[in-house]
Amino acid sequence: MTDCSVRSRARGTLLGLACGDALGRPVEFRTPAGIESEYGRVTEMQGYGTHDRPPGTITDDTEMALCIARSLVERGEFDGEDVARRFLEWFQSGPFDVGLMTADSLAQVREGVAWSDAGREVWESRAEGANAGNGSVMRCVPYALAYRDQPGVLAAVSRASSEITHADPRCTAGCALLNEVVRRLVCDESDPESVVSESLALVDGSGAVPDELWTRVAGLPAETDPETLGYSGYVLATLESGLYHGLSADSFEAAVVEAVNHGDDADTVAAVTGAVAGARFGVDAVPERWTNELAERDELRRLADELLELAPAEY
Repeated sequence: MTDCSVRSRARGTLLGLACGDALGRPVEFRTPAGIESEYGRVTEMQGYGTHDRPPGTITDDTEMALCIARSLVERGEFDGEDVARRFLEWFQSGPFDVGLMTADSLAQVREGVAWSDAGREVWESRAEGANAGNGSVMRCVPYALAYRDQPGVLAAVSRASSEITHADPRCTAGCALLNEVVRRLVCDESDPESVVSESLALVDGSGAVPDELWTRVAGLPAETDPETLGYSGYVLATLESGLYHGLSADSFEAAVVEAVNHGDDADTVAAVTGAVAGARFGVDAVPERWTNELAERDELRRLADELLELAPAEY
């Protein structure tokens, strides 16, 4: 853990999320060999590629996190109806990237289904293998900043917010776990070697954690074989890889670069990695040559500061 302030680590969390997202976006769905053939090793913001967008373009990962952060700041606490409304407005604006479960759940909200029911209805209609994507874990870290002094409430809010679009227990518990890890890192309460096991114990005490989640992440990072990691859109693959790279690397840049160059769901795995590494190393470790490419840079810094000023009520 570097010696930096809570404010620095909070800013690092949001800017780290966005940098990982934007760095990974051009190589999303590529294989490591395909990335190497076209780009060599990706260490700079690339233009075009997947989704054909300019360098520094964020995807739904950061856009939905911004919806959450703006809602928290303006409402002063988690307001599921307001978050769902913002998600729906974003969805109806025609984003170039949106996940299938997110799209189906927000279509339900548009038809009048309650925000607390929409994700569950979609989840229950999907077969196993198509019902536990990473679309909620990628966006959830603003809650870790707003509820950093309320770990029990943070776990409940993380689960409830996930359920707007992703109600599978692997998704809801995954959001609670990621946010507890980030909360502890931002508050300097745990070191990288113990933060996952300590966070798992708290999250399991506040609501059941699926056995597969325990199995995949309990030994992170020391007991993980990096050769077994996956980089798909499956929530536990994203969570495992994002936590591993974010907690085991020697620097913020090394963590994100390694995640990106594995390809597959590169933007989301790198977004989770960047949030964890940003919370661990602080904003000064996030390369300016990356943040300077982000149109949202100043808003992300401001929102991080404002989230730290909140004192939300019990949920």
